[in-house]
Amino acid sequence: MQDLSLREAQQEVDQWIRTVGVRYFSELTNLGILMEEVGELSRLMVRSFGEQSFKKSDEGKELSDEMADVLWVLLCLANQTGVDLSEAFRKNMDKKTKRDADRHAQNEKLKSDQ
Repeated sequence: MQDLSLREAQQEVDQWIRTVGVRYFSELTNLGILMEEVGELSRLMVRSFGEQSFKKSDEGKELSDEMADVLWVLLCLANQTGVDLSEAFRKNMDKKTKRDADRHAQNEKLKSDQ
């Protein structure tokens, strides 16, 4: 399978929505769906890496699939609001790199083995 750029992923989602999905849900509906998907990812993370035990309803769920669900809806929202996630990600990385150039290296909490 070929790697996709964020821009290509946005285009692929848009094509799927327009052909298979009929149309986008409203932005507000997709925001609610995004929160649901993040919640599902959170539940699985808490059970996999935290102290909570699994329930029968968690069987068959995979982190990769839950993360992809979150990405899918985020790609939809980006398409609907005219955000180029490739460009936005690059700008965000630049911002973080400039802002946090020394911040994390000087954080004593990050130097410990915890």
